[in-house]
Amino acid sequence: MMFMIRNVYCVGRNYKLHAAELGNDIPDEPMIFMKPSHAVVDMESRVLSLPQDQGEIHYEGELVLRISSAYEPGAKVEELVDQMALGIDFTLRDVQTVIKKKGHPWTAAKGFKNAAPISAWIDFPGTQAAGDQDFAVRKNGAEVQRGNVKDMIFSLQEIIDYIGVHYGLDQGDVIFTGTPAGVGPCTVGDQFELFWGDQLLGSCVIG
Repeated sequence: MMFMIRNVYCVGRNYKLHAAELGNDIPDEPMIFMKPSHAVVDMESRVLSLPQDQGEIHYEGELVLRISSAYEPGAKVEELVDQMALGIDFTLRDVQTVIKKKGHPWTAAKGFKNAAPISAWIDFPGTQAAGDQDFAVRKNGAEVQRGNVKDMIFSLQEIIDYIGVHYGLDQGDVIFTGTPAGVGPCTVGDQFELFWGDQLLGSCVIG
């Protein structure tokens, strides 16, 4: 990662179509959960070992922000974010379904080792410029997800303000900003490629 990751914040249900495809209500405020920093791994075209004995594993492609300085009220996204990447929020969907019904935390479904692979980092172009470009996930060569920050329920500024006020943000924190529609299952041998526009930022194979 070229830097020490501290906290890994994730935003759930931040695209209307994704909430709808899973039958979830659209939240009134950002839905924040966390992954252990040990879940994060560089993609680097590597084979990722994921648990294959706990039901379906789903991919959720996301834009990821890297925080470069401490949050203070009124700070703008451009002042706090120096780089961005693309990542996959791998989810044990069957496990998540069970623990949601029980009202238990999502850690078991979201926090396992290698559950948060991240692509190469690129300079953050600013909120407006970021909205001029789509990101996409390809599975075995076919596009399965396409997203844009303009389609988020909660903007990048709203996400950062919410996390900063309620939990705190500082250098080394990263934020998975939510996944667009198109999530689905994956299995051993599947290859994932993450694109920012036409630029390939990262790829991995499920092992």
